[in-house]
Amino acid sequence: QVQLVESGGGLVRAGGSLRLSCAASGSIFKINAMGWYRQAPGKQRELIGAADSVKGRFTISRDNAKNTVYLQMNSLKLEDTAVYYCNARITYWNGGDLDAGDYWGQGTQVTVSS
Repeated sequence: QVQLVESGGGLVRAGGSLRLSCAASGSIFKINAMGWYRQAPGKQRELIGAADSVKGRFTISRDNAKNTVYLQMNSLKLEDTAVYYCNARITYWNGGDLDAGDYWGQGTQVTVSS
């Protein structure tokens, strides 16, 4: 009933910028929370909003009218290379009833090169 679709990943040189988007669609009643995670090879999935390593460089914003969350990444470093996932806690219509669930995007690869 609900889908998250990410876009905007790719290859960028160190010091460059990228903006990721994640749009939610479906029988949405309310988006309770949206955020971003990343997972580098051999590492655990990391909540970006809580990561000291991205403070001052990454910004998360949301357009409620479009059910979309953005991740603006500036001053990218080699260690930012990872698969980036959006996550949302959504209340949706399930028939005539409301239900809620956690959803993940498909993941988008961000590769930072030297």
